[in-house]
Amino acid sequence: MKLGVCYYPEHWPKSRWQADVEAMVEIGIEYVRIGEFSWSRLERVDGELSWDWLDDALAVLHNAGLKVILGTPTATPPKWLVDKHPSMLAYDEAGQVRGFGSRRHYSFASLEYRQECQRIVTLMGQRYGQHPAIVAWQTDNEYGCHDTILSYGEVDLIAFKVWLKEKYKTIDDLNLAWGNIFWSMEYNTFDDIELPNLTVTEANPSHRLDFQRCCSDQVVAYNKLQADILREYAVGRDLVHNYMGFFTAFDHHKVGQDLDVASWDTYPLGFLDQEAIYTDQEKHDYLRTGHPDFGGFHHDLYRGCGKGRLWIMEQQPGPVNWAPHNPSPADGAVRLWTWEAFSHGAELVSYFRWRQAPFAQEQMHSGLLRPDGSKAEAAFDAKKVSEEVADLVQKLGLDRDELNALPSAGNVALMFDYDACWALDIQPQSKAYQYLFWCYRLYEALRELGLSIDIISPKSDLSPYKMLVLPAQVVIDDDLLKALNSFDGVLLAGPRSGSKTADYQIPENLAPGKLQQLMALKVERVDALPEHTQPNVNGVWGQGKLKHWHEQLATHLPCLLQDEKGMPVLVGEGKRFYLGACLEADLLKMCLEKLAGIAEVPTYYLPKGVRVRTRGKLIFVFNYGQSTAHYAPLDADCVIGKNCIEPAGVSIWVKSKKTIK
Repeated sequence: MKLGVCYYPEHWPKSRWQADVEAMVEIGIEYVRIGEFSWSRLERVDGELSWDWLDDALAVLHNAGLKVILGTPTATPPKWLVDKHPSMLAYDEAGQVRGFGSRRHYSFASLEYRQECQRIVTLMGQRYGQHPAIVAWQTDNEYGCHDTILSYGEVDLIAFKVWLKEKYKTIDDLNLAWGNIFWSMEYNTFDDIELPNLTVTEANPSHRLDFQRCCSDQVVAYNKLQADILREYAVGRDLVHNYMGFFTAFDHHKVGQDLDVASWDTYPLGFLDQEAIYTDQEKHDYLRTGHPDFGGFHHDLYRGCGKGRLWIMEQQPGPVNWAPHNPSPADGAVRLWTWEAFSHGAELVSYFRWRQAPFAQEQMHSGLLRPDGSKAEAAFDAKKVSEEVADLVQKLGLDRDELNALPSAGNVALMFDYDACWALDIQPQSKAYQYLFWCYRLYEALRELGLSIDIISPKSDLSPYKMLVLPAQVVIDDDLLKALNSFDGVLLAGPRSGSKTADYQIPENLAPGKLQQLMALKVERVDALPEHTQPNVNGVWGQGKLKHWHEQLATHLPCLLQDEKGMPVLVGEGKRFYLGACLEADLLKMCLEKLAGIAEVPTYYLPKGVRVRTRGKLIFVFNYGQSTAHYAPLDADCVIGKNCIEPAGVSIWVKSKKTIK
C-alpha cells in the first residue's frame, strides 16, 4: 500500500528538481515513474545519445530515497526515426497514414521499428539495468491507446500472411475454416490474401477475427522483445505495463505472461463521461466520483492478468483534458479511488502527474501540483492516504509488507475472454449488445450484493471458487469443458455461450455447443433486440424485463424465468444454470442472489452508491453516492472512518477474531 507519482524531469529546469522531490517525500510519495516519453531527449539525433540529464534526475530521486520505475520511451519515436523508417507508421482502416505529431505513431508489426526498439531498450538496459534507484521497468506506454492495435499498412499485411501460414499450413484449410465458398471468396495461395478493410460491404467475420488475433499477437511479440532484453540487464527488477480502461483490442492475459505486474491507468470521471454504457442518470449521480464499479471491475480484471499482482500507474488526480466534459472530482474522491485500489490488492497507486504541464496537448490535465508548483487538491488527498496507511499499520500491529500480503482473492469468479469480446464485437447482431458492457453489468450486480469478485481467464484454475459466471463464453474448447465439468461450485452460463466454434462458425449441434454435454438444452433461435424493446419476464426467481438479447431455448430443464409466451429464459437445476437473455439490473441481481444462496456465499443488498470489498481480515466500505450512507459490516470493528459514510467517503473495518478464518 504505497503511493507513487508520474514525473517528467525533462519538462522542468534542473533547478526545480530538488524542491519537487522534497515535496514528494513530504506528501508520502515513495515511487516515481519517469522516462516513458523521453526518446527525443535521449537521442535528439540518430546515434547521438544524451544520458546526462537522466543520470542527474535519477541521482536526485535516489538521494531523496525515492524508488524509480523507468519507462522505455518507445511509445513516442522521434521525428528523425520516422523519416528514417517511414514504413513503420500505422495506417487506419481507410488506408490513411497515421503520422508524426503526437504519439503512438508506429505499427507493432514493423520489423524495422522493432529493431530500433531493441536498440534503444538494450542501450537503456545496459546503462541503467542495475541502477540502485530503479526497482521496476515499464515497457512502452498504454498499448493501443488512440485505437492503434489494428493497422492496415504493408508491414501489417506481410505479418498477417506469415501468421496465417503458421496457423493453417495449407490454403485449403484456411478456405474451409473461413467458409470462403460463400460469395466466391476462396483464395488459391496465401499471397492472395488481403487485409479485411476497404471491402464493398462487411468483410468475412472469420477473416476479421483472425486479423484481430494476429494484431494482438503482434503486441505480445513486441512486448516480449522488450521484456527479454530487460530480463537480461535489469535482473531482479519488476517488469510492468500500464493497461487502459474499457480497452479490449489485444489479449492482456497473453501480454501479462512476460511481465511481473499488471498495472492500469484509471480515470473514473473521464470514462464515466465518454462511455456509452452509462445512462444519463448514472452520469448525473456519479458526476464527481465516477461509477462505483469502474475501478473495481478493472482492478479485478487486471489483477488476473498480472499473476495476482496489481499496480495503478496513473490515477486521475483532478480534471482531465480528453473527455467530452471534464468536471472536477468531489472532495475526497482521489482518496476514495486510492483506497478502492488498495482494497482490490493494489501494491502501489501512482498519480498522474506530479506537476500540471503548461504546454502542449495535456496542459489542461491536472496534477498533484499546479503549473506554478503550488499544491492542488489531490496532493492533500494523497497525504491523507499516506497518513491513514501508517495509522492502519499501527492499529493492526502489522508492518506494511504484512499489510500488502493480505489476500485479495474473491470467492466468486467472472470469466472474461478477449477472444469472445472480439467475436461478438465483429458481429454483435444487436447494436444494443456489447460483450464488454454485459460483463460489466454482471459484475455490477454481483458487487451490489456485497460480493468480492475475481475476474479470470478461460485458462484459470476454477477450484478456489464457490460460484462461477460465464457472461458469454463464445467458444467452449475441450480444456474449458473439462474444467467446467470438474467444477464443484455453482455455474451460470450466460447468453451466447458456446455459440461459435474457434473458426467463427455456428456449432453443428447449435448453441450452446459443447455446453450441451453439461446442460440439456439447445438454442433454436435468437432475438436481437433494440434498446427500447424490453419484454416482460417472470417466474419463481422474480419478475422484470429482458433486454438486448433473447434466445429461444429447447429444454426440459426446470424453468426459473419465462418470457411473455411462456418460453424458458433461465433454466437449470443442482449447480448448473443457463441464462438465455440479458436481464435488467434488478432482476439480474435477484437471480444472482439466488445462485449465491445455492453456493452458500452470503450476500447483502447495499445502499445506493455503496460498495464493499473484503481483503483478508479487512473490510472496506466506499460511498460513491451524493448523500450520506449508513453501513456497518457484521462482526467487524471500525478502524478508519465510521458507519455513517459521507459522500466520497471510506470506512475500513477489521473482522472480529471469531469471524477470521
